[in-house]
Amino acid sequence: MRELFKKTAITAAIEAGNFIKSRLGKIKKISFKGEINLVTDVDKKAEDIIRKKIKTHFPGHIFLAEEGGQRGSKSIYKWIVDPLDGTNNFAHTFPFFCVSIALEKNNEIILGVVYDPMRDELFLAQEKKGAFLNGRKIHPSNNKKLKSSLLATGFSYNIKTIADDNVGHFVAFLKKCQGVRRPGAAALDASYVACGRLDGFWELDLHSWDIAAATLIIKEAGGQITNFSGCGFSHYKKDIVASNGFIHKDMIRVLKNS
Repeated sequence: MRELFKKTAITAAIEAGNFIKSRLGKIKKISFKGEINLVTDVDKKAEDIIRKKIKTHFPGHIFLAEEGGQRGSKSIYKWIVDPLDGTNNFAHTFPFFCVSIALEKNNEIILGVVYDPMRDELFLAQEKKGAFLNGRKIHPSNNKKLKSSLLATGFSYNIKTIADDNVGHFVAFLKKCQGVRRPGAAALDASYVACGRLDGFWELDLHSWDIAAATLIIKEAGGQITNFSGCGFSHYKKDIVASNGFIHKDMIRVLKNS
């Protein structure tokens, strides 16, 4: 069954990703879920592609996705899907976005797939089986100092109205590390920590579909994930700190002081 889970997730991610790539610069309809939170016809079609692929094999499973909400409620298995993480990037033809698919069993993530169609890069993790990028095993960086680290973060769609807007944290890290990036797709940011392209990542006001798949990829790669206080992590909570492990305590310290 685990192999069928994996094959289904990979096939769905690649099929949806290829569709998204084919529609880059060809959006037919854009609507707003908030002042700056876009949704396009491409998001919705990509979600349909994924849902139909999964339901073909697992019709009784719960399906939770960004655009369609949750369907079903009586299974120990739940698919958590962001069909297009980085919609604002996609809408502006900025080529940094991905498909994210996770499978949860009894509230624990057992499978994670993040697919970047523009680079044809597929990040994959299964519980207790390691993490991979296009079939090659991956690990976080071995950078041990925050001052020489490259970090990434993001900002909430509610940045104009919430008090904890992450701007203070952003400024604090700029002064403590080598550089901070804001690419705009949390699932890819976190996956980049898993493969060592980034040393750390933090963000606020996330949803489970933003990060569920990537958190397993980080864990299986050997990285560390907590909330902002440095304690346990849940993909149903809003904040995340992910790192190679070596700089984690320093990142938590910066967040607490800022």
